[in-house]
Amino acid sequence: MAVVPYKDKNTSKREQVEEMFDSISPKYDLLNHLLSAGIDISWRKKAIRLLQPLAPRQILDIATGTGDFAIEALKLNPEKITGVDISEGMLAIGREKIQKLGVADKIELRSGDSERLPFADNVFDAVIVSFGVRNFENLLKGLTDMHRVTRPGGTCLVLEFSKPRQFPFKQFFSFYTNRFLPLIGRLVSKDASAYTYLPESMQAFPDGPDFIRVLEQAGFTQTQWIPLTFGICSIYIGKKV
Repeated sequence: MAVVPYKDKNTSKREQVEEMFDSISPKYDLLNHLLSAGIDISWRKKAIRLLQPLAPRQILDIATGTGDFAIEALKLNPEKITGVDISEGMLAIGREKIQKLGVADKIELRSGDSERLPFADNVFDAVIVSFGVRNFENLLKGLTDMHRVTRPGGTCLVLEFSKPRQFPFKQFFSFYTNRFLPLIGRLVSKDASAYTYLPESMQAFPDGPDFIRVLEQAGFTQTQWIPLTFGICSIYIGKKV
């Protein structure tokens, strides 16, 4: 059974995820940085640095949200970054950021389903996603579509929460995500379901070697798993031949 934000509703996971992010979009950036103590910023920076030797010209940022990963990817000096997301609430905030930074000529944010990407085959040098694949309704389908739009020789990079495996970080992280995070999320965002869904979706997500297997099943090769911050977060990389 799929983990969904609103258990009292009969709508699909995709529809519920869209509703959830529309609901929390005004407080999303604040909560992200607050709940991670700002470490999420360093995670994004490290992930983008790993792409520097590849010098991608066309980048697709999937589940772009408010555009933080797309903005960080400007450091790669690409020709263009395209961000897609199902939440218009998140995209609206992202577009405001991009306008204020004066980079609208470099970054375009579009409404789009991450599992049915509105792009032709073999278009992007790099397909990236931060904290988004966990929300896919069908993980393999989403990764397979990411593979489709990546050009031969291109790279897929996924940044996602993972579960620490060693004492005491495993126990601390479990307490933090299951007790503290939902409380703060509820107080700040007023959407209790959103920050109950977060630890539930993290627990259900096939991280580490399990995710690598799905990435390879989707067609990617030369895969890598890079744990960060005691395994709280991970970077996954795959190549398209």
